[in-house]
Amino acid sequence: MVKKNGEQFHGTATIGAKGQVVIPSEAREAMGLKKGDKLLVFGMGCDMVAFSKLSKVEQFASHLSSRLDAIREVIKKSK
Repeated sequence: MVKKNGEQFHGTATIGAKGQVVIPSEAREAMGLKKGDKLLVFGMGCDMVAFSKLSKVEQFASHLSSRLDAIREVIKKSK
């Protein structure tokens, strides 16, 4: 694993015949990924893909939802 500015590089992955991608074990361990975990898959441009652990996205969305009134106030003041 290579670390730079808080980002981590865990190696490479290969797409199999069925379109499946194997995430390197170092990355799975670092992110606490286990069999059966759900990941969101984002397309970034025409040649980039990013994965996000679903449980973390839900946690982030919940946090934003609980802070929605405060966020609206900040947006209103910045206009």
